[in-house]
Amino acid sequence: MNVLIAPDSFKDSLSASKVAQAIKEGVLSFSESAKCYYISASDGGEGFLNAVLNCRSDTNIITGPTVDPLGRAIEAQYLYDDNNRTAYIELAKASGLELLSKDERNPRRTSTLGTGIQIKDAIEKGANTIYLGIGGSATNDGGTGIAHALGFRFLTSEGNEIEPKGNNLQKIFSIEKPTTTYTQVNFIAVNDVLNPLFGKKGAAYTYAGQKGADKEEITQLDNGLEHLHTIVKKEFQIDEANTPGSGAAGGTAYGLKSFLNAKYISGSSFILKLSNFETLVSEKKIDVIITGEGKIDAQTSYGKFVYGMAQEAKKHAIPVLVVCGKLELDSSEMEQMGLHSAAEIYDATKPVAYSYDNATRLIAQKTKELLHKL
Repeated sequence: MNVLIAPDSFKDSLSASKVAQAIKEGVLSFSESAKCYYISASDGGEGFLNAVLNCRSDTNIITGPTVDPLGRAIEAQYLYDDNNRTAYIELAKASGLELLSKDERNPRRTSTLGTGIQIKDAIEKGANTIYLGIGGSATNDGGTGIAHALGFRFLTSEGNEIEPKGNNLQKIFSIEKPTTTYTQVNFIAVNDVLNPLFGKKGAAYTYAGQKGADKEEITQLDNGLEHLHTIVKKEFQIDEANTPGSGAAGGTAYGLKSFLNAKYISGSSFILKLSNFETLVSEKKIDVIITGEGKIDAQTSYGKFVYGMAQEAKKHAIPVLVVCGKLELDSSEMEQMGLHSAAEIYDATKPVAYSYDNATRLIAQKTKELLHKL
């Protein structure tokens, strides 16, 4: 049996590489003779840099000063390819939810400024193409933090400059462009989310709750994103709010497109292409693919890596098994997504902490169970 292992990370629990190792243990306990192959998974969120680095070993790791989502000084990494003048930046490294404790998480107070500082550094080093993996954010600022780092100024009606964060978006009256233009730089937002900027399926209503916002704050954040769009449309005659994907990372994708003319590309497709997925499955004669992430639910079809992988596997008639933290889909919904079967490590009869504390063992166990049912 030839098995391709390609899980995403389990948020607040295990990295993608640790999940992959646990799946391998489950595969080998099912069949000692099984051959395991790997793809570093990412839909643009956590693990984006590792996935790129595993495919592009010629890139350099750049470590430098920036700030976290709350503006505190940190060191963060990105990748730079000198030969091709190409940078790879993972939003989560400076603006990610994982950088904050659960008590600190509130997208009204967070900003993408730190990622903007990294982008500016890459441009100063000579980058003319920048790939931005924009999942896993702690923010809902519409990308204003990034824009601010690159010289955009957001002003009140009195002409006072506004700090770019979620709860300040409704205060914006006008936007001043920087004296430096970035038309020579190609910005590419790598992400699989398809949500619009605002509205019931927009950034705030879909994701802000996971970032620490309550119901009232979610409404405020959504209103802020809509107001930002109103100002952008008036000042720049740009209307990207309903472009699929603009709601990614708290509207960061919208900001990248509106302020920097970024293009959107599929995160899973980008990584699978970089990993030579087509060649791998044909040359190694892959029999089954095992993937997974923390939660499989209706949002999975909005472009998570698992969904992207399933769509590619379908072209080759390869069954896709999923191990996840929590499963909130029935068999017909999974079939529609192209998934053969799935198993969750969550156990309703035990405390939630049990699944976290025993994640590695449970992932291996559930992997073995899925293979028995194949």
